[in-house]
Amino acid sequence: MDGLWLQDLESLEAISQDDDARRIFLRMAAMSRSGSLPTFIAEIERDDEIDEQTKHHLAELASDRAFLIAVEDYLHRTSAFH
Repeated sequence: MDGLWLQDLESLEAISQDDDARRIFLRMAAMSRSGSLPTFIAEIERDDEIDEQTKHHLAELASDRAFLIAVEDYLHRTSAFH
C-alpha cells in the first residue's frame, strides 16, 4: 500500500513540475466539474495531430473524476511552494 501511495505522490509532483501538464489537468478538472469534459474528449479524438496512445491516456485520465479532483487539490495546495 505504501508503494502505491508513493507512486501517486510522485505522479502528482511530476504534474506540478510540468507547466503544460499542470494546465491540461487543471483544465480537465474544471471541465469535469462543469460537465463539458465529454466535448473535450471528442475534440481530442478528432485531432489528427495527437497520436493514438496520447488520446487513449487522456481519455483514461479524463474518465477518472476522483483523480482529477485530487490533482487539482494538490496543485492548488502546493502552488505556493513551486
